[in-house]
Amino acid sequence: MKFLVDAQLPWRLARWLQDEGHDAVHTRDLPQGNRTSDAEINDRSVGEQRVFVTKDEDFVDTFHLKREPRKLLLVATGNIGNSDLEALFARSLDEIVHALETSDFVELSHDLLISRG
Repeated sequence: MKFLVDAQLPWRLARWLQDEGHDAVHTRDLPQGNRTSDAEINDRSVGEQRVFVTKDEDFVDTFHLKREPRKLLLVATGNIGNSDLEALFARSLDEIVHALETSDFVELSHDLLISRG
């Protein structure tokens, strides 16, 4: 699966996803880095068929209004340490991938994975 990881999530999450066999980039890897605009993120998500991974709920509104980004994984954990975030993804990755194969919007919390659209 192809992922684009947002600026407020750790760069090492994208590297971890790569280590797990996925095509993942972090906004830091883009030409404008973590200053990449929301519009450019949406364009890349659609053009490159990437799941956008974010904690930014503004993207939920854009998703519902415009169906952008292409697919959305909302990390709804509040503040979480990098190691705890990686552990959560490690426990949930198979379920996340499966949910994103059948849904365009998935929400991940500490103990729930919800397909929303």
